This record gives sequence, C-alpha cells and structure tokens, in this order.
Amino acid sequence: MAVLRLFAAARDAAGTGCDQLPGATVGEVLDGARSRYGTDFAAVLAHCTVWRNGDGTSLDEPVTDGDEVAVLPPVSGGSSG
Repeated sequence: MAVLRLFAAARDAAGTGCDQLPGATVGEVLDGARSRYGTDFAAVLAHCTVWRNGDGTSLDEPVTDGDEVAVLPPVSGGSSG
C-alpha cells in the first residue's frame, strides 16, 4: 500500500493528514482517496499538485508498497507591496 500524505486544504477536506491506500498507480491511489473522502476532497484534489516519493509525478506512474504519494494544494500569499 502507498502512504498518502495530505497537506493544507486537502488535509482539511479529508479529515486526516496521512493514510494508507492500495493502488498500482498514482491515479488508482487518488481514486481510492476520492472514494474514501468524498466530494469535498475530490474538489480540492482537482487543483492540487501530486508528488510520488518527493518528485512530481503523473497519474500513470507505478506505485509500490511504501511509496509516498503527497497531495499539495496551491499556495497563495505573500505581500502586495
């Protein structure tokens, strides 16, 4: 199983920052997360960057036991002046 790490709004929508989910690819892990956490999480996920083991990834990237899939929502902020 992959370790799913959720940050910021993704963590809030899921109600947890860490979980374990099965899947042969990053996309399958995220599908499992959508099913587990529902529509609010799916809405946040649509705008997130996903990383596998610390690197940007695609949905068809293979996942093996112990791989970390991280979901990072967009960051905003800074100063305007």
